[in-house]
Amino acid sequence: MAALLLLGFASGLPLLLIGTTLKAWMTEEQVDLGAIGWFSLASLPYSFKFLWSPFLDRFTLPFLGRRRGWLILMQIALMVAIAFMAFQQPKQALQLLAINAIVIAFLSATQDIAADAYRTDVLTELEMGVGAAVFILGYRVALLIAGSLGLILADRMPWSSVYLLMAGMMVIGIFGCLFAPEPRQISPPASLAEAVILPFGEFFQRKGVIQALLILVFITLYKLGDALLSNMATPFLLTVGFTKTDIGAIQVGMGLIATIVGALVGGVILSKIGINRSLWVFGVLQALSNFAYFILAQPQFAQNYQLLVVTINIENFCGGLGTAAFVAFLMSLCNQRFSATQYALLSSLMAVSRDILAAPSGSIAKSTGWSTFFLITIVAAVPGLLLLPVFAPWNHKPITIPRPGLEDEEDDVWGRN
Repeated sequence: MAALLLLGFASGLPLLLIGTTLKAWMTEEQVDLGAIGWFSLASLPYSFKFLWSPFLDRFTLPFLGRRRGWLILMQIALMVAIAFMAFQQPKQALQLLAINAIVIAFLSATQDIAADAYRTDVLTELEMGVGAAVFILGYRVALLIAGSLGLILADRMPWSSVYLLMAGMMVIGIFGCLFAPEPRQISPPASLAEAVILPFGEFFQRKGVIQALLILVFITLYKLGDALLSNMATPFLLTVGFTKTDIGAIQVGMGLIATIVGALVGGVILSKIGINRSLWVFGVLQALSNFAYFILAQPQFAQNYQLLVVTINIENFCGGLGTAAFVAFLMSLCNQRFSATQYALLSSLMAVSRDILAAPSGSIAKSTGWSTFFLITIVAAVPGLLLLPVFAPWNHKPITIPRPGLEDEEDDVWGRN
């Protein structure tokens, strides 16, 4: 669990440095709002990481084992790429900034492939809820550092110094990787062709084509409402008059703490009621929490700090609940022999909503206004919830989500109702 905490930190650190923190920098440099919204496309590698994930299943580097070798290589490369971001100029060279962000996204996505596979391989079935929550805890602490601390520091020092400092933070992940326990050995695919074909074939054979396709659509849509809101939350708060320090301390700082608490609470609740019902309950709360931003967008509540605190805490706590259930659900779908490829495929689809489907959010907000935009984010969460009855029904009959390799599927508590 300690190793997962540190690896989660390394996994989360790059995300806001090409996301919220970078968008705050771009907003301060008066980059067009539409361009800021479309800049989420720089994170496309997160959506397509399944394309190169078979390499990590098939090939093992000659140091630190099947998963940790790839982890430490990506962490060192990320340290260099994030440091290079410190020398960018958003207003004068937006294209070069985008290329740098894409490189960071590619390295970070590759690190995530190895980290997710490591987590899936090292955890036993009964550890999944807690393991997911602990990894998310490390992930969110990193977001707290890259987001809250980064924005607060940006009010007091140049952006270049902020990014150099964040690059140095990657040493925490390197330390965690060096001391992480090695998971039990599982024979890798015999060839690259086998590493590409078998994971997808095994998943569809195990689930059935129709149900497998519906699961993939569900994964794409489950957090769409959250993705739309998150993409525009920082520009919205800056637009209505909150300062970078306000955003760093309240939206990013307090919000990430609320997310951490939500993820930990979600992990505990999940162990009691199972994945099925957790997806239902947490998904509904996740969608309804966006209504708090709708209230904050009303003119009579302009720069209302008390309401901002309430809004941030509600939205992020409910988002943390949903993430805990979602990560445990994704892990439950993977065969450990192909965990890098299968988890990468599933989490790539989750990134589709965050990076591709949410890309027009800036244009939508500009054309509809903030109030209507936040209502749209609530409606966007509904299609994913409508798919839950197909593969995660809420009923009194035990529904199992079998873990490959279990000798007795009756012992699989992850579909327990």
